[in-house]
Amino acid sequence: MTGAWRTDRVGSALRGENPAVMRRLDAGFAAIGDTQFLPGYSVLLTDDPAVERLSELPRGRRLAFLSDMDLLGEAVERACRRVEPGFRRVNLEILGNTDGFLHAHVWPRYAWEPEDLVRRPVWLYPREMWSEERYALGPRHDPLREAVGEELDRLAGRDRRTAPPGAG
Repeated sequence: MTGAWRTDRVGSALRGENPAVMRRLDAGFAAIGDTQFLPGYSVLLTDDPAVERLSELPRGRRLAFLSDMDLLGEAVERACRRVEPGFRRVNLEILGNTDGFLHAHVWPRYAWEPEDLVRRPVWLYPREMWSEERYALGPRHDPLREAVGEELDRLAGRDRRTAPPGAG
């Protein structure tokens, strides 16, 4: 999965050109992560490319973004519990240290993770894990991606017809 969309993730999502987008939510986009060394890793992207921090959103939009983060977290949890062996829990994070737009990370965690990392932040995984081709998002992740999308639909009380074209 390569392309210019990586340099403008929010804009490409708004234009319907971001292939990682699974669903349009109330205040953003649910996207599958570029790297899948923890299968099911997902990201909630803001729908306003000018917003860098949660505190920049008006209160109503801020609460909508946090609600979307909760929705995506639960969808990842349900999908991973159903599809991935050894699923334990989900970690939710809003960091913003690298990318200059508001986004939230949804990290599934597993019992099979290395003992020295399983109870530590994901960011302590070795750097090479983030760029190794064997962990890059690809067609082999489609079943899990579809499972997360289905859970988003169930949780949001909508059916697949409400998902944007190419987002499911």
